[in-house]
Amino acid sequence: MGEASKDEVQLPIITQNQERARSGGSTNTQQDLPNQVQKSECRPYNWWLKVAVYSFYVLSSQTAATLLGRQYYDKGGSSKWLATLVQLCGFPILIPYYFLFSSSTLSKQAHPNYAPALVALDGTESQPPLGPSLWTLACVYIFLGIIVAADCYLYSVGLQYLPVSTYSLICASQLAFNAVFSFFLNSQKFTPFILNSLVLLTISSVLLVFQTGSEKPAGVSKLQNAIGFICTLGASAGYALTLSLTQLFFKKVIKKETFRAVIDLIIFECLVATCIIMVGLFVSGEWEHLTTEMEGYKLGKVSYIMNLTWTAVSWQLFSIGSTGLICDASSLFSNAISVVGLPIVPILAVFFFHDKMSGVKAIAMVLAIWGFASYVYQHYLDDSRSKNSAGHVERCNVS
Repeated sequence: MGEASKDEVQLPIITQNQERARSGGSTNTQQDLPNQVQKSECRPYNWWLKVAVYSFYVLSSQTAATLLGRQYYDKGGSSKWLATLVQLCGFPILIPYYFLFSSSTLSKQAHPNYAPALVALDGTESQPPLGPSLWTLACVYIFLGIIVAADCYLYSVGLQYLPVSTYSLICASQLAFNAVFSFFLNSQKFTPFILNSLVLLTISSVLLVFQTGSEKPAGVSKLQNAIGFICTLGASAGYALTLSLTQLFFKKVIKKETFRAVIDLIIFECLVATCIIMVGLFVSGEWEHLTTEMEGYKLGKVSYIMNLTWTAVSWQLFSIGSTGLICDASSLFSNAISVVGLPIVPILAVFFFHDKMSGVKAIAMVLAIWGFASYVYQHYLDDSRSKNSAGHVERCNVS
């Protein structure tokens, strides 16, 4: 009687594989793999909801932050280090998210390498794979923070020396860079449609080199305009690398893709990047002129402070959206959503900053949209192929 009770207590926590092993079956049959694939392709309603929310964060905050950044320079701001700092220093506003949402909410399906502790019939317990050590996580956060700091500074230089429309269209090249980095770091496969996307986005950016001198912001020389182009292109490559590395670290190091893990990554990498930019701000001596800059701001002191504040908030919302899309989809998908929003900025810049929409710029915009559409179509083909395969497997299992 005692032995039977013992078995009855342990049976409910025996896994399906252990039950199979008990009956003499295989513990890891190939029959399980199609079922796992099918389950991963059957995306629930909350997945689509999360992707929609994250996409809205990316599109709206990216547009707002870019326009506010251009306004800062147009109305009297000149500190590249301060413009970089506001892209990073807003991370404290994420702390409420950290406490409001538990790790079980807004989370992706558990990582395949993770499993709860299992108890067998003989009483032995197998432990799940341990998470990364504090030192490992610190190295990841510091490494990403350094790249993010350099990347944000390059973006600030580019935005200072380029019209906001030209700046945004050059940023479209980040999808091409992301595809290349994803190929080497995330095993992304190239297809004809992805290659077509890379070519179109590259041509879209190169066309902007031939813009006339009248397209430059007031007071910007040809040399500064060229520096702005190079810095923005370099920043696009750096941003693409950051996305691919983030996806790689989530998969290979962090090994959990919950909302809490997303907030952890954003907060700590921004903390590292903020410290680096703060050092640059004081070493460069620009901090001494910030009071004068605020007093001379064309829209007034209140507008100066509000501009910096909402720029910081917008970039943090963008970080939540982009990192969330990396977890729930991929770095390439996250970047593609970001590229979707790029044509919005040049259109709005025509109304807010009176940028000229020249023929070359219009062609570049069309090519950028075409390149993105090519990528989306490839994503559609992959999704349809996966669903067909899952349906075929299900029919085979039924038969």
